Amino acid sequence: MEGDGSDSPVTIKNIERELICPACKELFTHPLILPCQHSICHKCVKELLLTLDDSFNDVGSDNSNQSSPRLRLPSPSMDKIDRINRPGWKRNSLTPRTTIFPCPGCEHDVDLGERGINGLFRNFTLETIVERYRQAARAATAIMCDLCKPPPQESTKSCMDCSASYCNECFKIHHPWGTIKAQHEYVGPTTNFRPKILMCPEHETERINMYCELCRRPVCHLCKLGGNHANHRVTTMSSAYKTLKEKLSKDIDYLIGKESQVKSQISELNLLMKETECNGERAKEEAITHFEKLFEVLEERKSSVLKAIDSSKKLRLDKFQTQMEEYQGLLENNGLVGYAQEVLKETDQSCFVQTAKQLHLRIQKATESLKSFRPAAQTSFEDYVVNTSKQTELLGELSFFSSGIDVPEINEEQSKVYNNALINWHHPEKDKADSYVLEYRKINRDDEMSWNEIEVCGTSKIIQDLENSSTYAFRVRAYKGSICSPCSRELILHTPPAPVFLPESGRKTWT
Repeated sequence: MEGDGSDSPVTIKNIERELICPACKELFTHPLILPCQHSICHKCVKELLLTLDDSFNDVGSDNSNQSSPRLRLPSPSMDKIDRINRPGWKRNSLTPRTTIFPCPGCEHDVDLGERGINGLFRNFTLETIVERYRQAARAATAIMCDLCKPPPQESTKSCMDCSASYCNECFKIHHPWGTIKAQHEYVGPTTNFRPKILMCPEHETERINMYCELCRRPVCHLCKLGGNHANHRVTTMSSAYKTLKEKLSKDIDYLIGKESQVKSQISELNLLMKETECNGERAKEEAITHFEKLFEVLEERKSSVLKAIDSSKKLRLDKFQTQMEEYQGLLENNGLVGYAQEVLKETDQSCFVQTAKQLHLRIQKATESLKSFRPAAQTSFEDYVVNTSKQTELLGELSFFSSGIDVPEINEEQSKVYNNALINWHHPEKDKADSYVLEYRKINRDDEMSWNEIEVCGTSKIIQDLENSSTYAFRVRAYKGSICSPCSRELILHTPPAPVFLPESGRKTWT
């Protein structure tokens, strides 16, 4: 018999991060194994499917929550959960159409096919480990023996066949050697007595008893006789168990034997982290230096342009001032007119003619200026408008010259927006890029909101829960290892002023 409950709490405690569901970020509850071999809670799979289905079939929701379904999932109604979990459910107008969703663990698309959740295996092994972890976590609350006379003793074993917990003495009494009960399966103290029986997803009444070496998954004898695995090579479950257990044991022994090497590599990683920190700060300082040089050039040009504008402004104002003083002299009792009136008082003819000749020419000139008024200078500074469009475009494309990765291009024709946005892009080096980061933000007249980032493995992504009657900017960049490409040109999209109900054809396209 196996599972004697000898795992120490310290060992269990160290594996906590392996027992956390990547979707709900909590301990696994009834974990299911996805085709990509990652596990996820049963309820989280349902919620992912219902969230995606509601996103495209019921687009009229007012919910503007920006959270991703990979983090915290909204709780769907119980009737929807029952509907998707009901054996033999079919896709129609009342049930979710979506069977493809991104795995929260690796973000690759998972296709559940026609059977949906019913086609997934339950991860009993992981479930047992989680239960042992829960027991270790609440070690202070002991599980008492179910068969002791009062007062009961603390239990040391739980029988999975009897669904009861026993102290050492009671276990010996109720499971004596030489009887059938002595062959029962027992584990450490637990309250979880769920049976560990794997049933075939394709043939629900058949137990799993073989292992398909081609598909690397357990199957039943009907799968081999006339099902999808008829022409596949299969082996007995005991043989697969022995082989996989030997391989896993060897791998574990190898890792344990390499503990000193692992510690050495951890030390090396710590040094690399410190070196990365220093190099990152140095790169920031160099970038700041380059930008400060740009700022100096801009400040110099700014000062030169402002001086030119000030000089032109002063010259024009001086001309206007002179012209205004001349016109003020034409007013009665002021300047030229007043002087002419005093000259008219001269009675000596010779003296009058001597002075009046020049004065008459000045008055004639003033009279002509009144007939055709023309300002002495222009008020417009159109010639002094700084054209920065080219420089702005160049600065917008400012990037690391040594990246070595082509810039992705967003496909405007294939990108759409309703209450959700479907963004598609093309990358000349698609096969060489490891991943992409899609950035988006809402454009606000008052201030610029920060960019939201989403890591994507493929070349398309759906952004959910956008606000109505809003403008959003999207851009994408490619990653190859630690090297990043410059950002693509921004794509500006406008959401409709009210929730949009997509037609049936539109739903099929988006899902």
